Amino acid sequence: MPALLLCAAGFLALRPELRLAVPELIGITAAMVLALSFALYRGGRGGIGWSPRCIILIALVLRLMFLASPPQLSDDLYRYLWDGSNILRGINPYQAAPARTVPPASLKAAHALINHPEYVTIYPPTAQLVFAAGATLGGLTGLKALLVLFDLALCGLIVVLLRQLTLPPWLAVLYAWNPLPVLEIAGSGHVDGAGLSLLVAALVLTLRGAPRETSEAPRRGPAQAAGLLFAAACLVKLFPLPLTPVLFLLTPRVRRLEFSLGCATGLAALTLPFWPELAHITQSLDAYARNWEFAGFAYNTLRTATGSGTTARLTLSLIFACCLMVLVGKLAMELKRAESPAERGRAALTACYRITLALLLTTPTLQPWYALSLAALFPMSAGPAGLVLCWAVFLTYQVQIPYFVLGKWIESPAVTAALFLAPLLAWLLARMSGGRTARG
Repeated sequence: MPALLLCAAGFLALRPELRLAVPELIGITAAMVLALSFALYRGGRGGIGWSPRCIILIALVLRLMFLASPPQLSDDLYRYLWDGSNILRGINPYQAAPARTVPPASLKAAHALINHPEYVTIYPPTAQLVFAAGATLGGLTGLKALLVLFDLALCGLIVVLLRQLTLPPWLAVLYAWNPLPVLEIAGSGHVDGAGLSLLVAALVLTLRGAPRETSEAPRRGPAQAAGLLFAAACLVKLFPLPLTPVLFLLTPRVRRLEFSLGCATGLAALTLPFWPELAHITQSLDAYARNWEFAGFAYNTLRTATGSGTTARLTLSLIFACCLMVLVGKLAMELKRAESPAERGRAALTACYRITLALLLTTPTLQPWYALSLAALFPMSAGPAGLVLCWAVFLTYQVQIPYFVLGKWIESPAVTAALFLAPLLAWLLARMSGGRTARG
């Protein structure tokens, strides 16, 4: 199977323009996901023995294929380079929107390609530090190289977490060899992998601090460090915020104050250097929350039914909040019954997976790389809905063809519907068949 995945990825890497090869991209990534599905099926019967070293090596080769190529499916990387370069020049990235800034000669090319230059950067402080570190390595390729290193670290941390959960380490291939992180991080250079690596590191430390025996006291240290890492993860992108109650409940009761102090310390240490200009980010976040939409079937349906985009957004927020409360309440009961740290950890990771899936299905804006958060949790809580969704997001790249050729952004209602309904159908079929992966 590794040879098949390498050949498939190599074919895509050799395409001169992926925006004109979307049908091939969809077909080849489907074949790669089917191969991973077969691995999941076969592994459940004891037929797989890939070592962590092999998993990381193949993951590295897959990513190296796309490292040197410029981003084609997204232009976010140019904003990253602009923000990071500003920090290196002593300029606060939240000070002014790119459209109101005259770029130096070395950044004119990147400045011209920034999307929505009229807005101040929307990326939080930890992401800004990553951008600055990447900018020191030299241009787009240097920044992508750093993001790939974070992604490979995430692959290794997933192996560690699987062992803590007493799950087979080979399950890490469900993320490490998945075409989604390969294309979205190594190819397009999205920063999500950095945040996910910090999130998984926080989970690893939280489980490490748990007592191994019921009579053993929880260990000092890991809870506060986990809080620091979790705060840092939330300040790469805000998506881990709904997972806060999960990590809080997973932390031993006597160490929850330490976890909270770690979160507060990390939040203060990372945000204070950017004040007071950091307050400008709220303008961009407000514009995103009120106006952005893409591939959101639930949002489109509610907007059509109510005649109001605002009502649709508020309704979806309420639906997600209800899902969050139900899932957190269910987790609280499961943690009371759990008899070991591994059992507690598996329950918590399943809750994280389900919360993330609910968030993706209710968001008005579902860019393909948003599903990276689900893909990173998939090895610890594999389910058919998540596997289908992590591939189906590639369907939305059909907008790239008319946009690249005609300059027109034309979404397909059929694709948007498929992106929402296909995961639900996969989950329903698994439930009807009584499969063990019917968790979602």
